[in-house]
Amino acid sequence: MPKNDIAITPELIAEHGLKPDEYQRILDLIGREPTLTELGIFSAMWNEHCSYKSSKVHLRKLPTKAPWVIQGPGENAGVIDIGDGLACVFKMESHNHPSYIEPYQGATTGVGGILRDVFTMGARPIACLNALSFGAPEHPKTRHLVAGVVAGVGGYGNSFGVPTVGGQVRFHTRYDGNNLVNAMAVGICETDKIFYAAASGVGMPIVYLGSKTGRDGMGGASMASAEFTEGTDAKRPTVQVGDPFAEKLLLEACLEIMAKDCVIAIQDMGAAGLTCSAVEMGAKGDLGIDLDLDKVPCRETGMTAYEMMLSESQERMLMVLKPEKEKEAEAIFRKWGLDFAVIGETTPTMRFVVRRDGQVMADLPIKELGDQAPEYDRPHVAPKKARRLDPKTIKAPMSLADALEKLIGMPELGSKRWVFEQYDYVIGGNTVQRPGGDAGVVRVLDGPKALAMTADVTPRYCEADPYEGGKQAVAEAWRNLSAVGARPLAITDNLNFGNPEKPEAMGQFVDCLKGLSEACVALDFPVVSGNVSLYNETNGRGILPTPTIGGVGVIDDFSTSATLAFKAEGEAILLVGNTHGWLGQSVYLRDICGRETGAPPPVDLAVEKKNGDAVRALIRDRLVTAVHDLSDGGLLVAVAEMAMASDIGARLERAITDLPKHAIWFGEDQARYLVTVPEKDVAKVMKRLAGVSVRRIGTTGGDAVAVADERAVSVAALKERFEAWLPAYMAGSVEH
Repeated sequence: MPKNDIAITPELIAEHGLKPDEYQRILDLIGREPTLTELGIFSAMWNEHCSYKSSKVHLRKLPTKAPWVIQGPGENAGVIDIGDGLACVFKMESHNHPSYIEPYQGATTGVGGILRDVFTMGARPIACLNALSFGAPEHPKTRHLVAGVVAGVGGYGNSFGVPTVGGQVRFHTRYDGNNLVNAMAVGICETDKIFYAAASGVGMPIVYLGSKTGRDGMGGASMASAEFTEGTDAKRPTVQVGDPFAEKLLLEACLEIMAKDCVIAIQDMGAAGLTCSAVEMGAKGDLGIDLDLDKVPCRETGMTAYEMMLSESQERMLMVLKPEKEKEAEAIFRKWGLDFAVIGETTPTMRFVVRRDGQVMADLPIKELGDQAPEYDRPHVAPKKARRLDPKTIKAPMSLADALEKLIGMPELGSKRWVFEQYDYVIGGNTVQRPGGDAGVVRVLDGPKALAMTADVTPRYCEADPYEGGKQAVAEAWRNLSAVGARPLAITDNLNFGNPEKPEAMGQFVDCLKGLSEACVALDFPVVSGNVSLYNETNGRGILPTPTIGGVGVIDDFSTSATLAFKAEGEAILLVGNTHGWLGQSVYLRDICGRETGAPPPVDLAVEKKNGDAVRALIRDRLVTAVHDLSDGGLLVAVAEMAMASDIGARLERAITDLPKHAIWFGEDQARYLVTVPEKDVAKVMKRLAGVSVRRIGTTGGDAVAVADERAVSVAALKERFEAWLPAYMAGSVEH
């Protein structure tokens, strides 16, 4: 039995994020007082970040299966079959709290962690995406956070050598004290060469691989499971430090020993470090784990068992190796200049035993560490839903042209080029579509197959109506993939919410998940991996509910993929989908009318599927020359984006006469796409779209975007405004 090495006081228990009833559960489970090391292990395994104790009762309701799903939630990443003996491995994770405390390192280690989740499964990463949410531009910390996070994302991904091909950047005052950094990685492997975390076999060597262990990242998972209060900067030591060059070596070494058939099981040392990785490997394989910490490579002297078990030093892996392959594996890791150390073995005891300096520092039941973690069905109340706004009651404060010029140059809709040009989006030579379009597209190997990927959510919709907002987040990702011609296959999610102990915040989570689930079922778009990030709250003020959706789809021939840029003058512009002039929660209503009110647009999932399927068929058969899905800003903003991408203007007709002009052109009705078609093919395309709502709204051409009877706006003027705001803001020459 381990000896107590320090007095376990109520204050110490609280410092470890454990409530009195949770500590009593520990006493009941092990029949004695825990050691400090054991208390730290329970704290790591039972915190919100690792145990999902407030969310797993609801996560079980998500649709996770389809014929093409190889591995759903529960592993390091999800896996889907993309044909030809290949699988796509992908996941999204958050690094919100660390990125607020130390934006550069918080973002780098977020990217590093999600890359490890993918190559731990045996896949070579081929692309990254991210979704970044910052506070109001005028907040004194926002510019600092944007600069640090963007530099961190680019610094890690660029150095590691994987292209960043898509994402999202938003600004809103509700993120003032708690920015969001959601990182997604996508990789490729062969379907018969996927690696899992479950250990097997008794007496198998447990091997520590990668970089040395230090004191950085201490308690990071616990810190990510608490809201921020005054003194947040004092938590700076809990932010890990990343090394992308070491991770690149780790990737190559891991893939090499996998190819040599050395590996029984493998687990990334992510949140909670050595503790979580070792416990999960043993528990999943119904085996005990015996660790000797004296053999762990350390870069700092005098580290205690407690520090070593909770360190979140980066670029580390834990593996169970085939004994006969141990020497071969070690030679490979030494060749790559990485640490390799046998630090323990699997046992039949179902116990998690940790030794340091010849003493047993922890001896715990391994299955119960995970299985007996608290599980809460927290009280939740249905959120109050905003009322529907009649567009005829909303007066336009300015002309269409003036509104378009203003919107296109504001933080929400303005160009994010300043961000994505800091990322290497072409490294590897397989990027087909770069950031700035509806979805990133990356060729698979030498083609012709390609993968399309996106990360999207509209938090203001989720705040006003979490159920509809959850549906819309999935539908928007599905539309993004459809707009480039990809067949949507599956999603990963990053569910960012406030304090789950508040019934209102928990109600947002529950309702968002209901909408998300319903959309996934209707669109045949299962959830295969994900992450929950709760307690995104500072001094009692929570973030907007932000269930970021990362979608992946397949394109059989990348040469058929569609882009949003107009291709020629004199082509017909067709609008697919119905327009009702929905202005509730629209960017127009907020940024032009000064009202962030109303119900968000409803999502008809049957119409979404019908319209998306029809548009993808047109792309596949090369009948359309440009495609763009409609979302923030509505119809006129989408036309302007297509024009700016091509330097070709558009002449537009007012096609819907029973609605106010501003509602027609800036309403955010769902399930809509713009497509352009050569004049000679218009009749054929209209016939193909029988059964789908479609109308011609104009013709490409000229050097301006012109709506009938309205002032034309030159494409050059739009581009100037579109590109101006973010660089000027980051240079300090504008405040908001």
